[in-house]
Formats: sequence, C-alpha cells, structure tokens
Amino acid sequence: MQCYFLGTGAGVPSRNRNVSSLALIMPEYNGQIWLFDCGEATQHQIWDSPVKLAKINRIFITHLHGDHLFGLPGILGSRSFQGATSPLTLYGPKGIQAFVEISLKTSRTFLWYPLEIVEMEGDCQFEAPPFSIRAKKLDHGIPSYGYRLEEPDQPGRLNVEKLQKAGIPTGPHYRLLKEGKTVTLPDGRVLKGEDYVSPPKKGRTLAILGDTRYTPEACILANRCDLLIHEATYRRDQEDLARKYFHSTCTQAAAVAKEAGVNHLILNHISTRFQEEECEALLQEARDVFPSTDLARDRWSYTLPPHGTS
Repeated sequence: MQCYFLGTGAGVPSRNRNVSSLALIMPEYNGQIWLFDCGEATQHQIWDSPVKLAKINRIFITHLHGDHLFGLPGILGSRSFQGATSPLTLYGPKGIQAFVEISLKTSRTFLWYPLEIVEMEGDCQFEAPPFSIRAKKLDHGIPSYGYRLEEPDQPGRLNVEKLQKAGIPTGPHYRLLKEGKTVTLPDGRVLKGEDYVSPPKKGRTLAILGDTRYTPEACILANRCDLLIHEATYRRDQEDLARKYFHSTCTQAAAVAKEAGVNHLILNHISTRFQEEECEALLQEARDVFPSTDLARDRWSYTLPPHGTS
C-alpha cells in the first residue's frame, strides 16, 4: 500500500509544488486507487505517476476550497474519455454534488460510468472496502474533514508444519482449524484451532486530514495510527498566522502526532512561500517534537508496511 503525493503545496501552485492531491495505491486490493483531494492540474501530475484513472474508484474531498477541488471536473471527464466504465464514488462536504453537476452540465461533459456522490454533514462512519472509514469535521474556515481509514485484522497463519509433525493428515479439518474451531478426528483426537494458528495480523490504520487549525478532533482521528498525514502550512514561529487563516504549523502537526501516539507523521500542504532550505528547517522543527516525521514533496511516495509489521 503506497501513498503517492501528486500535489503538496498550499493555496496556489508553484514551480516545485502543485496544489493538493494524494493517491492511495493498493496493489494488494485488486489495484484499487483512491484519491484524497483533487486540486487544479492533478491530471497533469498523474501523467508521470503510477496512478491510472481507470483504477480510481473512490475520491475523497476534504473541503471545498479551490486548491483541493478545481481539478475534479477534469479528472472525472478524462476518466470517461479514456473509456473507464467501472463505478466511482465521490465523498465530500455538502455542496460537492452541486459543484460537480454544474461543472459537467456547463461543459457538456458526459460520464460513461456510474458516479455516486456522498455528501457529508457532521461526523460520520461508513464502510468502503477494504477499510472502515471515520470522518470528522476539523477546524477550518469552511467545513473541512479528516478521514481515518481502518483496515480489518487478517487471520493468523495455519501452522501446517506443526500439524504434519503431529501426524495429522490434510483434509477439510485444516480449514476449520484455520477458522479457530475445534475439530474431532476419526481416531478420536480433539484439536483446537487456537493451538495451530498464529495470532491475527493487525490491520493498518491511517489518518488523512484536510486543512485545519490545531484541534483535538485531529488527535481522535489519528489515535494510534500507523500513519498520519497532516497539513503544515506554517513554521513554528507563525502560530498567529496559522490561527488567523485556519491552518497549522509544523510543530502543531508534530504535537498531534505525539499526543495521538502515531507511528509516523508526514507533513503536507506546505506554503509556497518556503524555498527548499526553509522546508528542511520546517521538517527539523517538527522532528524536534516528533522524530518520526517526513515532509512530502510532489511525486514522492511512502509505503505502508504489510499487515502486522508496522
């Protein structure tokens, strides 16, 4: 499972950073790709990436500011122009449906695939296989959401070698043992599945947040996550600006990661005012608070470890 950053800038595009878009690429789940936000020129960023439009089956919009939204009509249209016919589900705050319908109608863009639009009001929870999703409103100038993705635990592995050493022949009882059930063999032996199956492999969790001030809601979504992706529009000494414009500093993002007990933090949504050397300073400020931190850049990716290894 790979987080691929298509755009990591805040507000407006710059030479080094496009505006917000993140792809979650899941080869272990039939190659599904989910997009989180879709700023202007996202489809240009996709050209030199492993993202395929036909594989995108879910898009999550955190909020309706243009730098997170204006690339959406192009993505929807191009997916159709390229011949995709598989369904796509779009999630976002109330108003996302009107934006899409007006954009497509005005541009006379017809989609050859089913598009379902789910508008959210307030906190919500729903299933989107392979994840359970929890969405909460954050603290921004307009309704802005964070998403928590929880992967189910995977069953433990059946210890076939142990069974063979005990002289237990193969058969349908192997499946029952793997399911943790107790079976009785024809020779009278009683076997408990728990004695032959390794512990379940814990599913992965990640939190992907929209624009926000420092808020306890972010800590709730990020609690014990393997990965937190949090905006860091400003540096440590710019808390007044962050509060005024409903954003976070790098150290506030790091404080959320520390309080929530996450495994790893990625800083995203970086102000275009910062040159490369200032970005390195911003990263170091965050690492002073929470050492396991990276700073995203366009066309950079982070791979989540497999089940049970994070």
